[in-house]
Amino acid sequence: MPQRPAACLFDLDGLLLDTEPAHARAWQAAASHFGRPLDGAELLSLRGRRRLDCASQVRQWIVAAGGPRLSEEELLAVRQPLAEALLASAPAMPGAEALVRRCRALGIPMALATSSARPAVERKVAPHPWMALIDERVHGDDPELADGKPAPDAFLLAARRLGVATTACWAFEDSRAGVAAALSAGCRVHVLLPPGVSCRTYPEAVVCLNSLEEVRLDPES
Repeated sequence: MPQRPAACLFDLDGLLLDTEPAHARAWQAAASHFGRPLDGAELLSLRGRRRLDCASQVRQWIVAAGGPRLSEEELLAVRQPLAEALLASAPAMPGAEALVRRCRALGIPMALATSSARPAVERKVAPHPWMALIDERVHGDDPELADGKPAPDAFLLAARRLGVATTACWAFEDSRAGVAAALSAGCRVHVLLPPGVSCRTYPEAVVCLNSLEEVRLDPES
């Protein structure tokens, strides 16, 4: 097992910042506003995906249940104000800051590979100055990004910008869509398990974590 990655590629929501409860509450409130509450499995399936991709899926669920044939924009008009208010104070995940600082101390290149658009990322990371240690960022609205997760594009683009092979990178994710994307890109994948989700639901190739505090980086290799 490799003890030292050529680079670390990080998801943001639910991995470095504890934003997923806020995202779930906002999607639930918006869907319920149009008469179609979401269940736990549906909310889990939205994790890690781009906002417009999520909006398209939720809109389909609303229409299939006999709700209004609204557009993604109409759905987001309800969802976004709720999300922005909730996300403004999202705390860091346990061990996130220490892991990023450890990578910087060891000289391990880092990149953010997130489905969130740049303006949303800037709002969420503003209270966390340590996030500035991650120099390279691939956002969900990056003009060079073709497809969002579960497509591998975000990780392929992040590794290319760092000048390293994806097969030499460690990717850190928390969502099924993100894990699928990182595996498809060829990364060694670490998954931070969401509450109530078993490691058995992921491919054997992934490294399951209950906390980022469990990550060990070899300073000698």
